[in-house]
Amino acid sequence: MGRIESAFARAEEQKRGTLGVFVTAGDPDIETSARILDAVAEAGADIIEFGMPFSDPMADGPAIQASSLRALKGGMTLAKTLEMAKAFRQRHSDTPLILMGYFNPIYIYGTKKFLDDAVAAGVDGLIVVDLPPEEDEELCLPAKAAGLSFIRLVTPTSDEKRLPAVLAEASGFVYYVSITGITGTKSAAGASIAKAYSRIKSFTDLPVVTGFGIRTPAAAAEAASLSDGAVVGSAVVDIIADGIASENPDHDAIVQKIAAFVGDLATGIAASKKD
Repeated sequence: MGRIESAFARAEEQKRGTLGVFVTAGDPDIETSARILDAVAEAGADIIEFGMPFSDPMADGPAIQASSLRALKGGMTLAKTLEMAKAFRQRHSDTPLILMGYFNPIYIYGTKKFLDDAVAAGVDGLIVVDLPPEEDEELCLPAKAAGLSFIRLVTPTSDEKRLPAVLAEASGFVYYVSITGITGTKSAAGASIAKAYSRIKSFTDLPVVTGFGIRTPAAAAEAASLSDGAVVGSAVVDIIADGIASENPDHDAIVQKIAAFVGDLATGIAASKKD
């Protein structure tokens, strides 16, 4: 059983949903970003989604767009992202690490080299938001052959005709985008999450986690109780943005605030038991 499967199995045994947390590699700087990764893992995240900075993140809202630009301005590259992933894996042997982003940087890096380096770094899976199933031969199939999970996004507009194609080669888990639009801008009602979960599960046995627009422990707990987990991203990234807004940013305080927030998310999800 791989790290992703083990994370969901532990949560199921504890009758709770999983907690996924997104952070952007290199934000606000490489050293602090590494400390944030450690803090997120140690505060109770079951899965970490590690954003690969890109200059044109079309599916991301203002907060995550800004985090990518901060990271790129600070010299972050895909190669450095993989180095950070490798160092994290040496410190944390069990926490699943998912690289999330867009295909352009991977293509420029070289798909085979990227997959080889990701596997060597201890990465568990990929979320590449701009590659539809019609382009599976570009990355999805080679990634699976290399031993990486390829997590698919399903949206509220993915209907019964589209879902079989979207889910055919999915692995690891399914990421349900609970809103139409970009990240961090609004939230979905519980009833819509429950309905979507039931619809998606009729096409797959993979766990389904809910993301986009989840900003509070209460919202995370609700989403995790109605699906197999919740992912929080923009609310974490906002802590970084707020922390570096002052003339003399306190990076220790940023790390501590993120750790406390992730701890609150984990506590909320643990208290909201699944049936």
